[in-house]
Amino acid sequence: MSTKREEQIIDTYYTSIHTLHRRNANEERWLRYMQKDGRFLVSFRKCPVDWSPYLQDIFTTLIEIRWRTMFLFFSLSYILSWIFFGLLYWLIAYINGDTQSVDNNPCMDNVRGFTEAFLFSMETQATIGYGHRGMTENCIGAIIVFTIHDVFSCLLDTIVIGIVVAKMASARKRAQTVGFSSCAVVNLRNGDLCLSWRLGDFRGNHILEGFIRAHLVRYVKQREGSVVMLYQELDLENPHVVLAVPTTIIHKLKPGSPLYRMAPDDLLEEHFELVVCFTYTGDSTGLLHQTRTSYTPADIRWGQIFQDILKVGKRHYKVDYALFNETTWVSVPMLCAEAYEGERRHPNEDDSLIPPVTENGNIYWATIDCPEEVVVRTSL
Repeated sequence: MSTKREEQIIDTYYTSIHTLHRRNANEERWLRYMQKDGRFLVSFRKCPVDWSPYLQDIFTTLIEIRWRTMFLFFSLSYILSWIFFGLLYWLIAYINGDTQSVDNNPCMDNVRGFTEAFLFSMETQATIGYGHRGMTENCIGAIIVFTIHDVFSCLLDTIVIGIVVAKMASARKRAQTVGFSSCAVVNLRNGDLCLSWRLGDFRGNHILEGFIRAHLVRYVKQREGSVVMLYQELDLENPHVVLAVPTTIIHKLKPGSPLYRMAPDDLLEEHFELVVCFTYTGDSTGLLHQTRTSYTPADIRWGQIFQDILKVGKRHYKVDYALFNETTWVSVPMLCAEAYEGERRHPNEDDSLIPPVTENGNIYWATIDCPEEVVVRTSL
């Protein structure tokens, strides 16, 4: 027969689970600070005609714009340059009288009108050289314009190639192949409550060095209506990561942690985000990259653990990324870390079972007095 304490544990447990499910459904009502893909939901309001920050750093601006906008910009830069120098060549030919007579000494061979001047400009800049039109030694002005045009074409080609290469090697593309788990979990590790999440590299080549940081971010509304963002850094057990295989990042819920006094019920009422950043150097390009994500309280699963995805084969270590985000229930007390440490110092004799939880066709039984991550699964 269940005691009063057992009934309270059961009611609290199921209430927390159902409330968490409702919170997941209504999560979008609360504005996130960062999306799951690492993009910040921050917009800047400024003078609409103030383009100076973008023009002063035009290289970064061209890298950040979309591909179709960049192609349009570079196509226009080439076409407008052909037209501009074509007008100069036509003006030289007009002043020299090449457009009125074919018997004088021309500045440029076979350039009698604007169409020929435009083609001569395009052939010069693109170094096509059909052999029908060419520069002569009769006009020093035409030779000067031709020299300037040649130097300008080399500079423009260098800029275009450099920006295209930099855009193709953008850190954002590499960051899409390094991912965090879709959720974070709270479970017992060596008798201590810990918050953890997974990090993995989905490419064949590996990251040999990286550093991970985590901040708890929340905003506080002031009386004047302004908003203040508060940041608290979390101490991690393994901030330096060698990402040859997926690894689990661990934060121990100890005194000084912002989650030390938060129980499962408290998480349901909190409004914060756990912003995680992984900075690393790619072994193929040597460029510095960063992958980011965030976890809200609804993304934190209390009393679960990630499934094992690493196995030892005869010749290789085998990683099953199909289980990268999969979790299972384990025995975890439904208490904050502070209360749990207090109970460990003064244990009660009426510790009892947490009721079973059904998930994916299986029943998971767990006890709150078991110090290890042990779970018994019964198939339905």
